[in-house]
Amino acid sequence: MPITERIQAEISSHPVVLFMKGTPQFPMCGFSSRTVVALREAGADMSTLHSVNVLEDPEVRANLPRISNWPTFPQLFINGELIGGCDITLELFESGELARMLAETQKA
Repeated sequence: MPITERIQAEISSHPVVLFMKGTPQFPMCGFSSRTVVALREAGADMSTLHSVNVLEDPEVRANLPRISNWPTFPQLFINGELIGGCDITLELFESGELARMLAETQKA
């Protein structure tokens, strides 16, 4: 399967997808770590959070920024839509919006 289709399949198959360096249990960069903490504190179901370790998949790491038009990692997608990286996720968490968005995915 071409990389573009693989990435789209990841995004469309899960309500919350985090493309990150490392895993939620073992983040490999500060930005990924802060994003995971924000998701956890906003009420994300960590047992069902789907993450993709871009350090283990160089094809995804190289191609996702071109597909999403977002240059850095982590990249958070909710309901198939790019939310953004660490800074945007933290802003949404601070405002309470992230918790609302995550709650919507758990109702569906």
